[in-house]
Amino acid sequence: MPKCFFVYILASSRNGTLYIGMTSNLARRIEEHKNHTLKGFTDMYNVTKLVYAEKHDTFISAATREKQLKTWKRQWKLRIIEELNPEWKDLAEEDGYMF
Repeated sequence: MPKCFFVYILASSRNGTLYIGMTSNLARRIEEHKNHTLKGFTDMYNVTKLVYAEKHDTFISAATREKQLKTWKRQWKLRIIEELNPEWKDLAEEDGYMF
């Protein structure tokens, strides 16, 4: 099976603190954030709710998109979350979402 990569956005709460990351194993990475095993920003601000994710076929594509999203204005980030996930559900808890 070819490797894929994910760009994701975590939130502390609706319209709360946001974090953008990239990984090749979304389920594992989200579990690490939720269990606070990754020390740093997400642990300090309790940013553990998966509110947006994109799948990419290549590392380059995912890394480029991650960098792009990180430069976006906050309002643009909120808009893409609202388009996919208007209720700000924790997508990691939704059946079948983890690709």
